Amino acid sequence: MTEQQLPAWADPSVSPTALDPQGVSRRGLLRRAGLFGAAFALGSAATTPTPAALAADDRRPGGEDPHLAYLVGDHHVHSVYSHDAKYTFSQLAAAGAEYGLDWMVFTEHSNFGHADFGAALEHQEILKARAENPRQLIFQGLEWYIPAAEHCTVFTAPGRHEVDVLTRFERAYDGKLLAYDKGGPADTDTARNEAHAVKAIKWLAAQRRSGYVDDVLVLANHPMRLGIDSPHEMRAWRDAAPEIMIGMEGAPGAQGAAVPGWRGANSIRGEYENKPSAQSWPGYPADAYLTYGGFDWATATVGGLWDSMLAEGRLFSVTTNSDAHRIVFDTWKNGDWQPGRTFDTTGKLPDPVNTDTPQPGSDFWPGQFSRTHVGVTRYGYRAVMAGMRAGRVWLDHGHLLDGLDVRLTRDRDRGRGVTLGGRLRVRKGEKLTLNVTVTTASRPNPQGILPELAHVDVVRGAVRGPVADRDTWKAPDTRVVESKDVSGRTGTYTLRIPLTAGTESFYVRLRGSDGKRNGPGYLGASVDPHGPVPHAPGDGDPWADTWFYSNPVFVDVEGS
Repeated sequence: MTEQQLPAWADPSVSPTALDPQGVSRRGLLRRAGLFGAAFALGSAATTPTPAALAADDRRPGGEDPHLAYLVGDHHVHSVYSHDAKYTFSQLAAAGAEYGLDWMVFTEHSNFGHADFGAALEHQEILKARAENPRQLIFQGLEWYIPAAEHCTVFTAPGRHEVDVLTRFERAYDGKLLAYDKGGPADTDTARNEAHAVKAIKWLAAQRRSGYVDDVLVLANHPMRLGIDSPHEMRAWRDAAPEIMIGMEGAPGAQGAAVPGWRGANSIRGEYENKPSAQSWPGYPADAYLTYGGFDWATATVGGLWDSMLAEGRLFSVTTNSDAHRIVFDTWKNGDWQPGRTFDTTGKLPDPVNTDTPQPGSDFWPGQFSRTHVGVTRYGYRAVMAGMRAGRVWLDHGHLLDGLDVRLTRDRDRGRGVTLGGRLRVRKGEKLTLNVTVTTASRPNPQGILPELAHVDVVRGAVRGPVADRDTWKAPDTRVVESKDVSGRTGTYTLRIPLTAGTESFYVRLRGSDGKRNGPGYLGASVDPHGPVPHAPGDGDPWADTWFYSNPVFVDVEGS
């Protein structure tokens, strides 16, 4: 698309019903394939074991998860109801539909304008966007300034109290509104602020338990951008309510920040250009403030922070998203304010207007580059949230894959086995098979490139239980144990990777790329021989360095 061309979905005057019907979501493709009519009908009874059945399953080796279909989404999107964004709900929702999103979450920045005015006005726009885009699941959320740390996505299932819960939460627990933002080693209020963040997550959990809202989830956003989310804080958030605080962005938005010649000589993908400050946790190395293949250092480092949390034997998911504020090469600009009106007094920016000149920006449209895939057993808001909570998640950049299905089975079993986020119970020494079914990209991505997967890597880590040092960020027994060269393979194929259960529990997770940029991983070639590497400042074409990651599958070894 040239800078002068304007897609219909970017024009708020064009009705989404007038768009090309070929720009449908993956849900439409799944429906045509019959998955939502057949496999999803199992979601209520046949695939939902009773508590007694679950208890019985826990007592014997093996495990079986239901058939799944994957819905594609983005949990971090900003509109004119954020003070630093630009686009209308209609523009963003229509863009998401054009790029194949099934679900998206609007996460406006917390501030007084939003709390006083914007949240309620925004909800009316949400209702309108839901009506205009019936093929999409559109959530209302909030980007929370977490006390003593940075940002989190908070979002709820639709319902009578979705706005009330978000607004009450914003006023009572937002670090920016309360001036509870300081969390550096030398700040006198750090302990108080960190405790308030934990209290906030527990409050959200209480709203769900009471039935005031059907569901609510929290994910840490761009955790290493500023390095102020310390390992002990992330563990404290998770432990406060693991059913609510489910994970973090494995890869941030702003993936267009380092397009060559666009923003400047020092630009980094994800806008990870900030150096450590007095607020940063001092235990992070300087290289933690970069992205690796577009992914956050905490995720991209095999044996790093993400793995150190997984090695405790508890699920902590990773996702990716657009963090859409201002789109690269876009020619829209913010509209002009009427006299006497400001964001603080309205909670909303003026609607954008189109120009003939490219405007500054670092982001892609929702679904254009970054995609989070969630395995579900039925279609709906709560189904997406349940899939995320269960960890049935994989993510890709640049539309690298059309599909990924992962199943881990005991060789003596004939069932489906367990999938991403799941747990397989085995005996010591048992033979296992990791079945990885890949569907390669079948069409050019939005950049006009037909992506080609070059390799699939299996990462394995020992599960040792809770750590003594809550600030540890290393998992010394995690490494790449298998790498499959799949260059030139197309269509749908299954890799069958043999594994053996040793004497201790472990997990496996997957990663792969287009093979264009890799090198020894951050903790050395013996841990990760060809992992993602940082790009040169100002020279990070995201379309030329694309990866996929999956959540882990846990293996619980009896007697370990």
